[in-house]
Amino acid sequence: MKSKPLVPAVTSLPQSPQAEADHRVRRYALTMTIRIVCFALMMFVQPYGWYTWIFAAAAAVLPYIAVVFANAGSDSTETIAESPVQQLEAPAPVISEPVEQESTAPDVFTIHESRQDRE
Repeated sequence: MKSKPLVPAVTSLPQSPQAEADHRVRRYALTMTIRIVCFALMMFVQPYGWYTWIFAAAAAVLPYIAVVFANAGSDSTETIAESPVQQLEAPAPVISEPVEQESTAPDVFTIHESRQDRE
């Protein structure tokens, strides 16, 4: 007997490659912008002091951090696909007293369509 393949639910699928690449580019650009700001603060903040060394260290280390973060995937957890075919079992209904059903026929509506060409 042939088994049906389980179709994964859309909500359990991983992020698309294009969306993940866009996220990584934005993260890299933000880190490099912070590096440029640190470099500018190192050069232009007067008088020079201990904070100048902090800005210099940040400007030197941030390119490495930016590349590592950009190369790391945004989703480090493994995604498990869930099938929408799987259903939860409903509890058995509790019937307190018998319900009498009326023996009425359902209303039936009939629509007749005809083609009329108007010129």
